[in-house]
Amino acid sequence: MRPASQDPSGEILAARCARRWLALALAVLVVAGLFALAVVLGRMPPFDRFVTDPLFFKRCLVVHVNLALVAWFYSFAAALLFALPGGRPGWLARYSPHLGGAGVLLMLVAAGLPGTRPLLSNYIPVIDHWLFNAGQLAFGAGVLASLLDRRLLARGEAARGFLVLPDAARPGLRATAAALVLAALCFGVAWWRVPAGLAPEARYELLVWGGGHVLQLACTLAMLSAWLILLASALGRSPVRPRAAALLFGAMLLPWTVAPLLALPGTWTVSYRTGFTQLMQWAIFPGVLAFLVLCGRALARALRGAGGGARLLADPRISAFLVSGGLTLLGFALGASIRGSNTMVPAHYHASIGGVTVAFMALAYLMLRAFGFAIPSPRLQLAATWQPVVYGVGQMVFAAGFALAGAHGMSRKAYGAEQATRGAAETVGLVVMGAGGLAAIAGGLLFIGVVVAIWRRGFVTRPDMRLAEGAGRYRWTRAIRVTSIRSRS
Repeated sequence: MRPASQDPSGEILAARCARRWLALALAVLVVAGLFALAVVLGRMPPFDRFVTDPLFFKRCLVVHVNLALVAWFYSFAAALLFALPGGRPGWLARYSPHLGGAGVLLMLVAAGLPGTRPLLSNYIPVIDHWLFNAGQLAFGAGVLASLLDRRLLARGEAARGFLVLPDAARPGLRATAAALVLAALCFGVAWWRVPAGLAPEARYELLVWGGGHVLQLACTLAMLSAWLILLASALGRSPVRPRAAALLFGAMLLPWTVAPLLALPGTWTVSYRTGFTQLMQWAIFPGVLAFLVLCGRALARALRGAGGGARLLADPRISAFLVSGGLTLLGFALGASIRGSNTMVPAHYHASIGGVTVAFMALAYLMLRAFGFAIPSPRLQLAATWQPVVYGVGQMVFAAGFALAGAHGMSRKAYGAEQATRGAAETVGLVVMGAGGLAAIAGGLLFIGVVVAIWRRGFVTRPDMRLAEGAGRYRWTRAIRVTSIRSRS
């Protein structure tokens, strides 16, 4: 009897679930880009002077953040987790994309209801309406349902998923799943321990504070896994040894296992407020820097040994890694420069999330190729090559503009006429921010355009979902597969 981890029918079902989650991730990214355009123009001089009521833009910001920082990230993470081997997905996992999509739809409907009030709580801002909350819960339940599967515990060199993974990336993806479960536990404990009778602003802030921090860990672990997959695919070997990767991922996850305990004494306690901040400050960057050093060393070695170093650097997988790593380092530097509540804070997290987004965008092309899609024309190939650079550089400029304004005292969470620009440096910073934001949006729209073209016109063949006659098993027929990557010690 064929082992479950090598069951081709399970591989096909996992690919189908991953494709649905990826389609949802791409769809929400399109909508998030439209809301981002409204937010950027609403803050950019001279357009900001025509905005006297900030409520509309705050609604746009809430929807943009929930789509771009929640729905996009964790839909993509759920799709990537289905690449882990482990046999046929359970029925909860198979229907998880439908539940996640229903949650996104509920959030969009609630955001358009008249009289709803946006609350700009940290990490996950909300619309103060039960329908929006129901949408968030449904989406979160969908992501968690995608994790309820034995592939997260699968072992063995012979096991594989629809996307061939380097051995070093597997512990990273499983650590991502563990971080998502820890975040859900933090949200549950915070809901249990939050004091009664608080104003909505304070209540939502306390509810999402702890779990929001843990979600940043999940994003970082998924980004590091994406780096390993991209570099292994481009270089032909894993940039990090599997044992070293497992130790590093374990060391990054271990301090966060205490996260649910920080909320047990109560969400009003000092340990809850400062404990997660300390975890964020000290328990993420050492592991990321270690992976950057190891990946950078492997890339430098490949460039020295390659006859065409320029050709290797032009590979979108390599350029995406470099841009993602640069944005991550910029995010660390800006985070260390935060002094008070000003626009240095959004400068920090836009650089950080930009690094995650670039890595996910580049990996999306690889996943589409594994599904049997290919870039249909040289022009689109060129666009796919430059797209991560355009988006990443735009995010860098965007963050730099925000940082300049924040360094001169520009308050965060102020929009339109609320900004009350006081000096030339703040004005210049906001103009730079707007220019970078528009470039980043252009890079995002370029990504969507390339992906839609691949999906519509770049189809090579569909995986054969039927039982092959006389073969006694499911199989792929003529589908393009990602080149097999074997980790080398």
